[in-house]
Amino acid sequence: MTKIKAFKAIRPVRSKAQLVASRAVAAYKNSILEAKLESNPYTFIHIIHPEFFENDETRTAPNSEERFLKVKSKYEEFIERGILAQDEEESLYVYRQTTPNHTYLGVIGGASVQEYKNNQIKKHEATLASREEMFTKYLDVVGMNAEPVLLSHKKSDQLDKILAKIVEKRAEYEFTTTDQITHEMWIANATEVENIQAAYEEIDTCYIADGHHRSASSVRLKDLISGRGNYDEHKNYNSFLSFFIDEERLNILPFNRLCKSLNGHSKETLLSLTKKHFSIKALDRPYPPVQLHDIHMFVDRSWYRLRLDIEKHTKLDAVSSIDAEILTRYILSPILGVHDLTTDPNVSFLSGENEILNIEHSVNSGKNEVGFLLYPVTMEQLKAVADENAIMPPKSTWIEPKMRSGLTIYKINE
Repeated sequence: MTKIKAFKAIRPVRSKAQLVASRAVAAYKNSILEAKLESNPYTFIHIIHPEFFENDETRTAPNSEERFLKVKSKYEEFIERGILAQDEEESLYVYRQTTPNHTYLGVIGGASVQEYKNNQIKKHEATLASREEMFTKYLDVVGMNAEPVLLSHKKSDQLDKILAKIVEKRAEYEFTTTDQITHEMWIANATEVENIQAAYEEIDTCYIADGHHRSASSVRLKDLISGRGNYDEHKNYNSFLSFFIDEERLNILPFNRLCKSLNGHSKETLLSLTKKHFSIKALDRPYPPVQLHDIHMFVDRSWYRLRLDIEKHTKLDAVSSIDAEILTRYILSPILGVHDLTTDPNVSFLSGENEILNIEHSVNSGKNEVGFLLYPVTMEQLKAVADENAIMPPKSTWIEPKMRSGLTIYKINE
């Protein structure tokens, strides 16, 4: 049984939704970020970066309470100016994102902190205590959350029928952004909310696809508030803002690898050492891997298909079967000397479109000596890792959709 909480969203007025909603700040180059702040007085980035144009100490203390209070003040200013307004009734919000290649449809609502604690909401990434503490403090001070956690679940025909009827109506928001993505959002009425919640009661488990630190921090916040002695089981802090989506609608892309050096090896030695665990075939043209345990390698202007000798590796557990882990275990670590992907400067990561051209350009330019294309992690692999309470290798997946901040703001203490 999955609980999905209705809430009174604080959100942009219809005429300004396109101007308010923003990608995560990390997705913007500094020059673009500054241009957006200079040209758009409504962007949610002004709330996230209230001191951007100020020469004050909070810019050098980004995680201080003083800075978080400025975020809260700017957020309250947006409400006072009528840019943001709160819905009068609790609702769930049906959101559809359409890209040139994919359509993502799901529901924005509150996910249960208790279900997270009970492992009904499953994780596959490790989190850093320092980041959890920072974001818990942020949530506690500003009192709102504007970026949903991405939760996936099994397909539900019952839910599909409900959503199909809702999206036949005119959307509350409909706009297209410069990255060629169309965003639409519908506000479910009371009957639709009940029907959606009933459909989720038939779903046993959800998996965090993106947002492990945000969800863990929300759990910390609930415990923090409980420890203060003023706990209320009906408050919003018992849930955290999430976008629930059918796992079949997710798009999982690989994080590909680049290495600056061959660790003193020649191409010939690299190929010879790789043959211990892989069969190798020279490719006459580049293309992405077409099956699990195929890794495509670009070195010295040549592409090779590396296919794991699976007969020697029949007892792979959930983590060991991930191609990113296979690459690390048999090539990056023993041959190229990369033992810690989180800190080693010899390795970098690429994801997204045009990965072949990007790898070829990087290697041919001399910036890196070798690049690796990976087959995407499957949903079954991701779930197997989470079901074993294990942790995915670093930078294993790039999961879409990526949500916009500021479309539905979740008031924590309400």
